[in-house]
Amino acid sequence: MKTPKRLEPLVAEGLVDEVVRQLMSGKEASVYVVRCGAELRCAKVYKEAHKRSFRQSSSYQEGRRVKNSRQARAMEKGSRYGRKMQEEVWQNAEVDALYRASAAGVRVPQPYICFEGVLLMELVTDADGNPAPRLNDVELSEEQALAFHAGLLDQVVRMLCAGMIHGDLSEYNILVGGQGPVIIDLPQAVDAAGNNSAEQMLGRDVANLAAYFERFAPGLHGSAFGKEIWALYQAGLLHPDIVLSGRVEDDLRSADVGAVMSEIREVIKEEEARRLHQEQ
Repeated sequence: MKTPKRLEPLVAEGLVDEVVRQLMSGKEASVYVVRCGAELRCAKVYKEAHKRSFRQSSSYQEGRRVKNSRQARAMEKGSRYGRKMQEEVWQNAEVDALYRASAAGVRVPQPYICFEGVLLMELVTDADGNPAPRLNDVELSEEQALAFHAGLLDQVVRMLCAGMIHGDLSEYNILVGGQGPVIIDLPQAVDAAGNNSAEQMLGRDVANLAAYFERFAPGLHGSAFGKEIWALYQAGLLHPDIVLSGRVEDDLRSADVGAVMSEIREVIKEEEARRLHQEQ
């Protein structure tokens, strides 16, 4: 096929020998099968910010650090240079997330290079060597659904143990490779300790998995894996080999409203004292 304009720099640099075909077009990128020497690989071409339908990037970027102070200031101001830096940070975040996830034992595609807004990575294939289908396109037995669900929860736990949350996990960004499910699309992966929405995002990821797999395995309905995983994480008890039950005990104790109000009053007093000291 004709080489898309965004892939021309990779061909010119010898990183890609041939663009075989387009594999898919999603809300944030178009994906192509490319030939690199004797290997077939995957080229993810990120769409420009104004062309993406993924509109919640700011909430996902909370907690991400930019080492270069000039770049950070430009990003805050929203200048042309700052917007360019935001795009680079968004794209490089996926490369970093893929390496971190892989090091934690999570099944993700192997990244090779991110060049001119294109991520070159492993082409995930099925048992016959064809590009792996998305989970949404695969019919499952109850046994397969339970096995896939358990395996993906293990991946979620491993990511969280490495300090990461996918943030947009669903049947649409999981491929069914020859060795089982492979998680893809991680530019929005969040830092579990630095993002105020981390608990909510983890819960949504896990709920999405349960909602999909319970179509084939109704016994998953009503499970509380998300709450269980987060509670273990907060308690410092989460580890990659944890055995999950899918149940949590609700804390039925009454809140100590008096103690909370007392703490609020103390904080207000400290803030007033700080302001008075500054004025003097």
